[in-house]
Amino acid sequence: MNYLLDTSTCSLLMAHAPYVTSHFNSLSDFNDYLFTCTIVRGEILFGIQRLPIGRRRQVLENQAINLFEGLPCLGVPKEAADYYATMKKYAEQHGTPLSENDLWIAATAMALDAILVTADSDFQRIVGFGLQLEDWTN
Repeated sequence: MNYLLDTSTCSLLMAHAPYVTSHFNSLSDFNDYLFTCTIVRGEILFGIQRLPIGRRRQVLENQAINLFEGLPCLGVPKEAADYYATMKKYAEQHGTPLSENDLWIAATAMALDAILVTADSDFQRIVGFGLQLEDWTN
């Protein structure tokens, strides 16, 4: 299986959340491909850069470096644009808009035939498009 780890999951991995870390470690074999995407990496790094310089920021920078050294980060494939357009139109028509980044992350998961691993319930609004979700927090 392919698993795209979203921002919430990457943050939980950085924080060594027990359930998430355990699930991550149990899937790291030859049958599963775990990765993130450039949008998630950008969100994580932006969140860290917004913090004031100090110990907390340095700890998070080190955690991010460790995570991204061991987790492949894929670009957004051109096919994601088709999923993005369809999902965005649907969300707007139904009054349930998602953030631009969330739409692109979901579209990337769809284009790469990956399960989106997230603790963010906002993605539930667009599962009707075949988006597969898993929450590793429980």
